[in-house]
This record gives sequence, structure tokens and C-alpha cells, in this order.
Amino acid sequence: MSELLLLAIPAFFGLMLLEAAVLSRRKQQNYEARDTAASLAMGLGNLGIQLGWKGLALGFLVWLHQFALFDLGGAWWVWLLLFFADDFCYYWFHRVHHEVRLFWAAHVNHHSSERYNLSTALRQSWTTPFTWGFFYWPLPLLGFDPLMIVSMGTFSLLYQFWIHTEAIDRLGPLEWVLNTPSHHRVHHGSNPQYLDRNYGGFTIVFDRLFGSFEPEVEPVHYGLTKNIQTFNPLRIAFHEWAAMFRDAFSAGNLGDAWRYCAKHPGWKARSEEPMDCDASVPDGSALV
Repeated sequence: MSELLLLAIPAFFGLMLLEAAVLSRRKQQNYEARDTAASLAMGLGNLGIQLGWKGLALGFLVWLHQFALFDLGGAWWVWLLLFFADDFCYYWFHRVHHEVRLFWAAHVNHHSSERYNLSTALRQSWTTPFTWGFFYWPLPLLGFDPLMIVSMGTFSLLYQFWIHTEAIDRLGPLEWVLNTPSHHRVHHGSNPQYLDRNYGGFTIVFDRLFGSFEPEVEPVHYGLTKNIQTFNPLRIAFHEWAAMFRDAFSAGNLGDAWRYCAKHPGWKARSEEPMDCDASVPDGSALV
């Protein structure tokens, strides 16, 4: 389904131009050339990695499917079940990628822009292609067809493109069910009350069920709690991996070294001063 993303690229650029025109009429300058270029570079890098890796990931899903508990087939109601099953898996994929530093190191780049526009949706990780699979393994074991799983994941990614905008305000009753621009702005906020909130993909249902929902009330401050001040794609992609391994290798014992990888991004050893680390950020995410 990476081919579908390639076909969507012209639409992405067209919608970015439309958004920029709408915001310009409102006297909002949400785009900055270097920031947008960095986001596009991250997106192209992610797409290249996906094209090379997705075949192996799909092959493993096919292998798991032979052990399926049920033969679900491909009827319309199976697609409906998969819609919610995929959103459930995405919720936990996204939440863990905020709450465990090892996974946050893969996801943090998506939150590294201090601007919020449709180009931010394309600021995709170069390492989450290798960390997402575990969260979706239950789906083929339940009996969902691997091609359907990959297709639904692609549709989720495409859906999340349009919610990265300030051009759209609230959407009335839809705010109760769908993941909307308002909900996702919160997810990208570094305001204390917005940190680690609104993890949904298609919907906001699981955030409401599991207590991670936060409405948009005060203006959102985008970016990390400590911004990295760079437009270099390599640093954007790997700065938190470097910081995490630096902390782990400098830990006084193996237990603390492990905790620097397995605990929340803001965790620190008792013997240290409070961490001033790129990692303890808000969240958010996306087009993941």
C-alpha cells in the first residue's frame, strides 16, 4: 500500500498550498521554508524505508495468519471490525511511543516542529517502521487478512494527514467520536495539560475510554518541552536515540541503564539532577 501513498503525494502538495492560502488570508504565517523542507525530507526518507521494509513486515503478518483463531474472510462487517481493531492497536502503538523512551526515540521527530500545518503531517519517523509491528501482531492471529491489515493502516495514515492544520476549527458533534484537527492540535502541544494526550488515529473513542483525552481550551504551543533548534533531518531523526544511549551508557549500573530506555522519557536516576532532556515532551502524532 506504499504505492497508494506515492499516488497521494500530489494531493498532499495541493492541500498544503490551499492551506497556506487560507491561513495567509487570515494573516497567519504557519509555514516557514526551512521547517517545511525538513518535514518533507523526513517524509521522503520514511517513504523510502517503508518501500524497502513493508514487504518483510507483510510477510511476517502472513506467517502469523496461519495460526489464526478464526477465519474471518473479507465481508463488509469484517472491514468494520477491522476499522475499530486497527484504531485500538494504533492507540496503544501511539501511547507506548510516548510513554516508553525507547519508543519515544523513534517517534519524537514527528513532534519536533514548532509549527503546525499539513507539512508537519509528513514529518515521519525513519525508525518507527521497525517498531510498529509488534502492536499489530494480534490482528492476523485473530483472523484478519494481512492485506486488509496493511490497507487499513494506510487509510489511517492518510486520514491523519488532514488533521494537522489550524485552518479548521471545531467540527461540532463529530468531536465526540472522530480524531479531529482540534484534538490533534492538543496532541502536538507542549503545554503541561496537553502532554501525552489524544493518541487516537481515526477516532478519539479510546482516549475517552482510557482517560487520555484532553479538549483544546487554551492556545497550543507546538514542539517539544525542550526544542532541538535544528532543521537538519539527520539530527531530527536521531537526536533522541543519541541522548537515550548517552544516558544509558553513562548510568552507574545496568538497572539504571535499562530504566533510561524502558521508563518514561523524563525518567532520571535518583543520583542525578533533574533531566534537561529532549525526550520529555508532549505528544502527539500522526501520520505515523
